[in-house]
Amino acid sequence: MLVSRLGRESPMPKHLEVVTSDTETPVWVALRNQAEHAAKAEPALASLLNAVILSHDNLADALTFQLARKLGDQEMRAMTAREFAADAFEDDRTIVEAAEADLKAVFERDPACKGYVQPFLFFKGFLALQTHRVSHWLWNQGRETLAFYLQSRSSEVFQVDINPAARIGKGVFIDHGTGIVIGETAVVGDDVSMLHGVTLGGTGAERGDRHPKIGKGVLLGAGAKVLGNITVGDYAKVASGSVVLRPVPAHCTAAGVPARLVNCPTCEEPAKTMDHTLAETVYSPNSYEI
Repeated sequence: MLVSRLGRESPMPKHLEVVTSDTETPVWVALRNQAEHAAKAEPALASLLNAVILSHDNLADALTFQLARKLGDQEMRAMTAREFAADAFEDDRTIVEAAEADLKAVFERDPACKGYVQPFLFFKGFLALQTHRVSHWLWNQGRETLAFYLQSRSSEVFQVDINPAARIGKGVFIDHGTGIVIGETAVVGDDVSMLHGVTLGGTGAERGDRHPKIGKGVLLGAGAKVLGNITVGDYAKVASGSVVLRPVPAHCTAAGVPARLVNCPTCEEPAKTMDHTLAETVYSPNSYEI
């Protein structure tokens, strides 16, 4: 079902139905079950839950509806936004698989998250990331202007600014979302967690490959800035408020302005445990610069 600007529902056109095989995936089944329970527990939201989740056959259909509902505006109708989102999901099955992994990551890593319904409906970090996945598909299709339009809408609606050319893996958790900036040539690996205010930026006006490369399972604390074409190794950790200007080895923690290495090795999977603690040696004169 589609919901017009006046709130009325209308049948979803057949050409927008995404042919998928995820109808009975555990995440989709759990999302539907939780939505049914929520609709009974809170009748005021029953119409919303039905329109966004319960009226759909699979995660892809529900997600195209939700993104279109959030991103549609006077310049681009929700139906149009849904059409190219559906095209992206049908052309590249890995986009839907990544979205499912992202949804699981939010639930598993955010102690404030009670289930899948919360992030799917309300968490702007999750929704901004799915918007980026569509804009990145458009970018790779050569539809750069439309990709930039989606980037702009995501920045307006979710306060998250991700260049459509940036490459982001699956199972990524963006907590809170506000103030996230990810530059054009940045790469973010699988299973990364980042909090609000993170910047993956350049160091000047140079062109070419100029943004950070974030490895698998990295934890980026609130307000962390990683600048330049440098690598943050797998399972490393960047403390909140830090400014990283040099590479960070795998399994190490960087903290400070400018950042120093303060703990090698760090915990085994910081992005999954969301372990923000620092070693006691963080303020020791023996701490060494990156």
